[in-house]
Amino acid sequence: MLSFIINWFRTYKTVIIYGISLAILLFFLKWLELRYILFDHSLEIYIGTIAFIFTSLGIWLALKLSKPKTKTIIVEKEIFIEKKESFQLNESLINKFELSTRELEILNLMAKGNSNQEIADIIFVSLSTVKTHNQNIFEKLDVRRRTQAIEKAKRLQIIA
Repeated sequence: MLSFIINWFRTYKTVIIYGISLAILLFFLKWLELRYILFDHSLEIYIGTIAFIFTSLGIWLALKLSKPKTKTIIVEKEIFIEKKESFQLNESLINKFELSTRELEILNLMAKGNSNQEIADIIFVSLSTVKTHNQNIFEKLDVRRRTQAIEKAKRLQIIA
């Protein structure tokens, strides 16, 4: 096997030497061409390098600044609410606030989450009548919104 390689090398010796010398010459010419490009276009290469660096820095900074800085953590806690065993209507406060039975009925329907139109449909009156009753309730309980009226009425035991 070794003799075959030696005979093959002797036969193609000149071809191998010419091939290697041409490869070295080609490498040397490419190296000279690269040096020429680098020296001739050095300003453009520096500008392109600086532009690439600042573009990369800008993208990195934009991604860093656009991330939210706060982390949302959801904590679930059990809250025990004491429920009073029996509801007792506070008649003295109803008389003090001068709430009519219709206004109490509307206040109870509000507490159940009904809209003005639903309340009007349930008690068979017009929508404007329900709105008038709401305004009267708000005035008498000294509140500005439905939620405030419901909360105050429950706290004062006017509604269940």
